[in-house]
Amino acid sequence: MARRWLALSSTGLFLCGLISAAPVAAAAVTYANPVTKGVVDTFPDLVTIRGKDGLWYAYGTQNPVFQSEGEDGERMLPILRSADLVNWQYAGVVFTPQTQPAWHNGSRLWAPDIRYVGNRYHLYYSVPGRNTVGLATSPTPTGPWSDAGAVLPTPSGCPTGNIDQALFTDTGGAHYLYWGSYDTICVARMNAGATRIEGPVTQVARGRRMEGAFVVKRNGFYYLFYSDAGCCDGAFSGYQVKAGRATNPLGPFTDDEGVDLMALTSKGGIVAGATGNRWIGPGHNGLQTDLSGQDWLVYHGIPAENPDLAPASGGTLKLTRRPMLIDRLDWIDGWPVLRAGAGPSEGAQPAPVTTPVAGSTFNDRSLSGMRADGVARTGWSAAQGHLSHEGSGSEPAYLATATKAPADVRAEADLRAASGAVGLLVNFVDRRNHVVIWLDRSRNALISRAVIDGRTRSETSTALPAGFRFEDWHNVAAEVRGGRMVVEVSADRLRDSIATQEIELPAGRLGSVGVAAQGGKVDADNLSAAPLYQPVTTRLPQPSAGELLPQYTDEFNGTSVPGTTPGSPWRWVRGPATGTTMVDGTLSWPTQNAELYLGSNTASVLLRDAPLGDYTIETQIRFAPGSAAQQAGILLYENDDRYFKLVHSVLPLNNGGGALVHVSEFTKEGERPTTTPPTPVANAPMFGGPTATTMWLRLSYHADTADRQAEVRAFTSRDGTHWVANSVWTLPERGTLKIGLVSMNRVGAEARFDYLRTYRP
Repeated sequence: MARRWLALSSTGLFLCGLISAAPVAAAAVTYANPVTKGVVDTFPDLVTIRGKDGLWYAYGTQNPVFQSEGEDGERMLPILRSADLVNWQYAGVVFTPQTQPAWHNGSRLWAPDIRYVGNRYHLYYSVPGRNTVGLATSPTPTGPWSDAGAVLPTPSGCPTGNIDQALFTDTGGAHYLYWGSYDTICVARMNAGATRIEGPVTQVARGRRMEGAFVVKRNGFYYLFYSDAGCCDGAFSGYQVKAGRATNPLGPFTDDEGVDLMALTSKGGIVAGATGNRWIGPGHNGLQTDLSGQDWLVYHGIPAENPDLAPASGGTLKLTRRPMLIDRLDWIDGWPVLRAGAGPSEGAQPAPVTTPVAGSTFNDRSLSGMRADGVARTGWSAAQGHLSHEGSGSEPAYLATATKAPADVRAEADLRAASGAVGLLVNFVDRRNHVVIWLDRSRNALISRAVIDGRTRSETSTALPAGFRFEDWHNVAAEVRGGRMVVEVSADRLRDSIATQEIELPAGRLGSVGVAAQGGKVDADNLSAAPLYQPVTTRLPQPSAGELLPQYTDEFNGTSVPGTTPGSPWRWVRGPATGTTMVDGTLSWPTQNAELYLGSNTASVLLRDAPLGDYTIETQIRFAPGSAAQQAGILLYENDDRYFKLVHSVLPLNNGGGALVHVSEFTKEGERPTTTPPTPVANAPMFGGPTATTMWLRLSYHADTADRQAEVRAFTSRDGTHWVANSVWTLPERGTLKIGLVSMNRVGAEARFDYLRTYRP
């Protein structure tokens, strides 16, 4: 447990003395998605890392990234480089056809994950042609890459496709690999070198097309990000980013509804999804943290105006365009959400903070803007592109920025020590008054120490993992907000710290950031101080149903089946459906052995007119399907080939041994003229919140007159009060949508509709 800092008062020499104004940061710059515009045509399944050279690097799935320049082929695991997470440039590939390892058997390579382990970059990637995960390592972010073979044994122990892997390093230094797809995500512990899994394989999530795992740790919870539904089907991609959390890296993970991610139902915890703007199917995310401490989701999205790539590789390869997007990731009430719920951005947005108010990458090999202090003031050098110091003896040597840091600050540096101890300075006034965070070899510990008037007034020590390699680069970051400092030690700044501390600080006089050395040879790099980010703590308000429209509402209290009597506002397509009756104030409708899907349009549909303008329809349904494909719910219907449908349905689990999963299935069907050749009609799902025997379903319609499209968002609830907001499907506006009900696909279940209500938002 962190010790409380002693609150001291007296003279200005003390940290709680005079307060001076913080330096003013430069005005925020902006960016607009996609950040890869004009660089590459597509960049799917991406991850990023900050290299030890102070630049950011991104890695993507093998794709025809230069198609617009006339290149027909693909680049194998392309690499991009940036100084600010916004302006990117092409930086090469991991493999070429000439260097691709023979054991791949020519497979395409997907979904890279990048980490820094043991002073080398570890790039894990999927080899779908071999149904396994490979590893390549390099001393730099761009190579040369050395093949380290397959990470998984054969069989892997996970009943799924062995793709979409991500490494996570836990507090204490244990490595875990998450992987899986279609429809299960697994995890296993790795060996000390993070080159092979070892020990048992644990299933932690399952559901229709769950994949793309990425794990971070925050405030004592492990968060498993993933995507579900369809990743890459052009304008019919139902991908979303979701998350569950656990108190153990092996689970169990639960969503924000308290539902286990292993439960046989669709899940909540939606982080990011389509909102009806230009971005479709956002998903397969990584995470990056800027210099202010603000987290950013890095992910791909599909542009609505140009969703498909032209056929590549001589016309045999047809892919969806998925450029790179970044957006602010907020943590609200313990859960991650993109831009407080606003979803993927378009247009100018405040950019990540990537320029510190104080500090240096030392790439110019200069000590400009730095000042030395301590008994040993000499011996500092930046001749190798990073700070070095050797031979300070028993007394610490200090090198700090001449510029003071803000009061609420994120300070960080990459540190290593061949011998002795190396530390990050925070609030450094002089050698007699400062806070220092040591990586101390002699004690194998992370030590935070307050020195006031030349005396140690408070010290907190946290053991580092056994075998901690002080000679390897580690990032030490300290975030100070008010009277609290949080310290994290990690290899790669990817929210996977191996040691943490939380310490209370007194209010103090502003100082600088810097580096300390004691008793040996130490190195430091990428020193920075930036104003600590201001967290967003409130989600955007969720839309309410609005004012009830009685003339478009039916409580189903009558004795006649709707659409079977003169003057009824309802009418049937291919009906009335056999067995439909009125029971106890509900419409009872047995499921039909019939379909409403592409060219198979045999199911009955019960319809009524919708109001003009925007509206929301809602039903309460009692439905307990037990066979695959059974479904019932509501829809907004133009014709058999153009509709939006929200149902409780049952689908088989891939590689699930016959298991069935209940899902809130939100589908659209319509024409897809963008493909080559044009597809007459397509159908695609996205999956919403958890199901229950009694559910409440909503579809909210909005007429986007500017883009001439219909936008429909789905909502589900298990209690009629708390709603899970799904994403938005769109179709070009053509005909008039009608309100509808369905109960279909396979006989044997009964849907009871308690009402159909329509509201004006």
